[in-house]
Amino acid sequence: MNNKIIRYILSKILYIEAGFLLLPIIVSLIYKEDSINILSFLATIFLLLLSGFVLGYKSDSNGEFYEKEGFIIVSISWILLSAFGALPFVFSGSIPSFIDAFFETSSGFTTTGASIIPDVEALTHSMLFWRSFTHLIGGMGILVFALAILPRSNRNSHIMKAEVPGPIFGKIVAKMSYTARLLYKIYFAMTAILIIVLILVGHPIFDSFVHAFGAAGTGGFGIKANSIAYYNSPTVEMILAIAMIIFGINFNLFYVILIGKAREGLKSEELRWYLLIVFGSVVLIFFNIRENYTSYLTAVKDIFFTVSSIISTTGYATVDFGKWPTFSHAILLFLMFTGACAGSTAGGLKISRFIILVKSSILQFRKAINPKRISSVKIDNKLVGNDVLEEVKSYFVIYMFLIIIFTILISFTAPDFLTAFSAVMATFNNIGPGLGVVGPTGSFASLTDFNKIVLSFAMLAGRLEIFPILVLFSSTTWKKK
Repeated sequence: MNNKIIRYILSKILYIEAGFLLLPIIVSLIYKEDSINILSFLATIFLLLLSGFVLGYKSDSNGEFYEKEGFIIVSISWILLSAFGALPFVFSGSIPSFIDAFFETSSGFTTTGASIIPDVEALTHSMLFWRSFTHLIGGMGILVFALAILPRSNRNSHIMKAEVPGPIFGKIVAKMSYTARLLYKIYFAMTAILIIVLILVGHPIFDSFVHAFGAAGTGGFGIKANSIAYYNSPTVEMILAIAMIIFGINFNLFYVILIGKAREGLKSEELRWYLLIVFGSVVLIFFNIRENYTSYLTAVKDIFFTVSSIISTTGYATVDFGKWPTFSHAILLFLMFTGACAGSTAGGLKISRFIILVKSSILQFRKAINPKRISSVKIDNKLVGNDVLEEVKSYFVIYMFLIIIFTILISFTAPDFLTAFSAVMATFNNIGPGLGVVGPTGSFASLTDFNKIVLSFAMLAGRLEIFPILVLFSSTTWKKK
């Protein structure tokens, strides 16, 4: 294993995070906050620069670089980002416990949106900004950002494969650094448009920024106790609901549309399944809860927002869906399971994997009836290779196994099974709120420190799609040959 190149890239990541921390300092100065906030960010910046220097000392950007190094770099980077990103909260006293702060920051970078803060409105503007800004960076991926501004070579594909979600990784253009730059240009442009639209409809400027960060990164940290419901604005709710759906679409399709091939992009089978699941879920939940509303239009609005928030794994809330009937809960749990499209900022299993699993299961059923039948799995009229099929099936087995393990670990001290299971589903799939105690009107604050640590790593494993974290904790990874 090339330790020198691992240390080289990790040092650059820490320098980048130090640069990001200048932004909340500017926010703190604008709102004339107490100096403890600025000092907290400055102290963290100092530690990041010092750690980056130590890691980068006598490191080397050359040498052999394989997939294992990519996994190691990605997993360690995200753990370090969360650990250092938690320090401003600890130093300022906003979140005194490091475990709580690590949970909150992991939730931010992984775009989960699960929170341990019962009174979020007590936080300062700079802390709220940093908390939501982690969504923006974590959404597209901090390593993708690093590749965009610190290009090395096409060996960077090992890093992007480990960080960009989905069963199949594809470059937009030939050079990996250009792909990373294009992704971030599209991502930042869409986020800027969303911020402008929110401001134009009368949403407060600061709130527009943090809510756009949450919708773009599909994270969902709110800055009010009642989340988006606080504003009582159907216009803002619909804008955010549509934005969450859009950011749950594969970003490669946006590039295809931008270069004038909109018809080709809109033919995406994954996109059709994604929109069909959204529409079907809204219809099913509507018929389940329509009697609870005097206005069907309001019911559709609340359901569409909730479905958009859950399937995109954002986690914003306008209603307490924890009070909905069991059938609606089952639909929401299904959406937590599927997530949105591969190559988006959303979490979950991903629609593309779900399609492959469904088609593969149908194929096996047909073969059982007619063993001589010759057929194959196709997506967008393209044959899905056996290697991809095996990878998706293996991923699904490990995915379900980890859900069971995490649920067992959490159930030791969880108040009930619904809370334990939904907490795992909400964090492992990077959703945010679950059901029961960790529902949309609750928080994860009442869970034990052990549970918070377990769920923190569940969030990281879910965001990095399991394998980088498993490789990191595998004993064979660190054995010297």
